[in-house]
Amino acid sequence: MTDLNRRRFLALAGATASALTLGSCAGTGGSGGDAAEGEPGTINFWSNHPGLSKDLEVKLGNDFVAANAGTKVNVVDAGANYEEVAQKFNAALSGGELPDVLVTSDVTWFNLALNEAITPLDDMFSAAGVETEDYVDSLFADYEFKDQHYALPYARSTPLFYYNKAIWKAAGLPDRGPKTWQEFAEWGPKLASQGAKGAMAISDGTDYLDWYFQGMIWSFGGAYSKEWKPTFTDPKSIEAGKFLQKLFADKYLRIATEPSSDFSAGIASGFIDSTSTLGGLAETVKFDFGTAFLPAPKGVLSCPTGGGGLAIPKGISDERKALALKFINFITSTENTVTFSQATGYMPARKSALKDPKEIAYLKANPNSRTAVEQLPFTKSQDYARVFVPGGGLRIGAALDRIARGEDVEQVFGQLQTETQQVIDRDITPKL
Repeated sequence: MTDLNRRRFLALAGATASALTLGSCAGTGGSGGDAAEGEPGTINFWSNHPGLSKDLEVKLGNDFVAANAGTKVNVVDAGANYEEVAQKFNAALSGGELPDVLVTSDVTWFNLALNEAITPLDDMFSAAGVETEDYVDSLFADYEFKDQHYALPYARSTPLFYYNKAIWKAAGLPDRGPKTWQEFAEWGPKLASQGAKGAMAISDGTDYLDWYFQGMIWSFGGAYSKEWKPTFTDPKSIEAGKFLQKLFADKYLRIATEPSSDFSAGIASGFIDSTSTLGGLAETVKFDFGTAFLPAPKGVLSCPTGGGGLAIPKGISDERKALALKFINFITSTENTVTFSQATGYMPARKSALKDPKEIAYLKANPNSRTAVEQLPFTKSQDYARVFVPGGGLRIGAALDRIARGEDVEQVFGQLQTETQQVIDRDITPKL
């Protein structure tokens, strides 16, 4: 299962994974002690192991223990995906044992912060030696709410445009991604000349089409929202929706259950997916492929960030919080973020990592990985309607599925506008 196929898994499985000991010592995150107090010196790290990073997370836990005598780290399998981690954590808030550190995604962290379930970290940074200015500014800012930061960047990604160079060449296209979506549409007939494999594969609304389309809607000058004001019915948003629909109708884009698998099998000319997919592709793809920025007019910020950060529950002791932040600072250090990014395909979360000799050499030897780093200045934080409004991503994804099937764009986006505003009025506004 690809890292970004987690929604479909959640929808089909509908179950929270049981805790599994993976880490530096035995146990499932507790020792039978009081849930609020935990075991002194022990860090229970709840993770979904983004980018198939289980073994690496275990190693990072062991390295922390070696550098900090008297500590233990339990790396706990808290779910198959970000949503399951949040689901497990929400259940623990009702009386279960809380972790010390948990992975929280671009979509899940805000409601945990809004409901005061995770700790604002700013007052703890100095004592823990956290140099916040070294984190990539846009990634660090993604966790800010009311002048407080509720997580630190960890497994961070952007969407990338992947393409099969052989199919591109056979279609008479240049060895690059399209500069704009309009140019991609112009290339469509040439890709169609390659038969069914000429179409680009993309996931549906249950599996992050809403994340990828966010870049497209920005490139048209539209948006899902302007802060807490939904903007699905803005003429430019409607234009982007109609453009997406036409790409499906013309068969230049097609929905695939596993876009990366279709691409690896050579039955799709390209696909759009997270940077985290790079690690797996390097092992499975037997042909030459390229990566490119998401298409956008020159100077337009049209690439969303995404992925996971590391947060600390509010309902644990100050001593546990201090040790937890020390652990987060350690596993996101310059050296460890370089190791993590190279092993998984996620972006380096620290500025200093981009100056590290090992990272410089790696990016020089791996231009596909360099694309994500070079695209980072063209990214921006996501629209509130997707990441801050409860159920926003799934709601938008369901609407995009209807558009892909040919339903009227203005009607679908009109309904989406109304539904989103209702959720904001009911669930968000009273708490703001």
